[in-house]
Amino acid sequence: MEAEEIAEKIQKVGGKLYRVGGALRDKLLGLSVHDEDFCVTEISTAQFEAIFPQAILRGKSFAVYDLEGKEIAFARREKKTGQGHKEFGIETSPNISIEEDLARRDITINAMAEEVLTKEWIDPFGGKKDLQDKKIRAVSKAFREDPLRVYRVARFAAMLEFTVEEETLQLMKSLKQELCTLSAERVFHELEKALKTNKPSLFFRVLQKANVLDIHFKEIYVVIGSLQPKEYHPEGDSFEHTMQVVDKSTLLTNDLKVRFSCLVHDLGKGV
Repeated sequence: MEAEEIAEKIQKVGGKLYRVGGALRDKLLGLSVHDEDFCVTEISTAQFEAIFPQAILRGKSFAVYDLEGKEIAFARREKKTGQGHKEFGIETSPNISIEEDLARRDITINAMAEEVLTKEWIDPFGGKKDLQDKKIRAVSKAFREDPLRVYRVARFAAMLEFTVEEETLQLMKSLKQELCTLSAERVFHELEKALKTNKPSLFFRVLQKANVLDIHFKEIYVVIGSLQPKEYHPEGDSFEHTMQVVDKSTLLTNDLKVRFSCLVHDLGKGV
């Protein structure tokens, strides 16, 4: 079932279907779009399930459905209830607008939507302009509610080769103590994605600028300022050397084991 057909059925009972998230970002950048995410407004989950009895409810804490290979979520509000990446109270309601749903997202380039039937573009936070300016910017100060966003921003900087604006760097810095609540597996997953980019050094440089590199990547942090013989290493300290090596590795191989080896090859100089 195509998205337009799904949208037409939703429209008949008073609702709207939007494309949201990374697929729109990648479309504007001219990149290949692999997965599309959708958001429903103005109807209840009960109405949705009546129209699409084949839909599989996947979300445990909020309404996300798998409908013939498409991920469809309901517009929601979130309120932080404790420390960490998962401590949120979530409200889903037909009265929540697409703009409210976008407001809870992390960065502006991920906070755009397109109404499936009318093709109306919803961009309340200037994501399209930030794409043009090659800038990563937090949607709002609510960015501080999820510490994982620190590593997501660094990873997007590496993936897109964008700069991170100063206020967003300060928001990242404010989350420094809460980064310890993240699981090692979740952090490694972001590192793995960063190593798959063409410029993984930007992941670490952004974390360094935000003054949070020493939390989960202390071994890399301590090579900052570790001097090397200038005749062999005119590029500077061991950190700069490591950043150049890991970027060069991407020109040679897609093998993540090799790229990771290049990242850690000089860590002994930190001790």
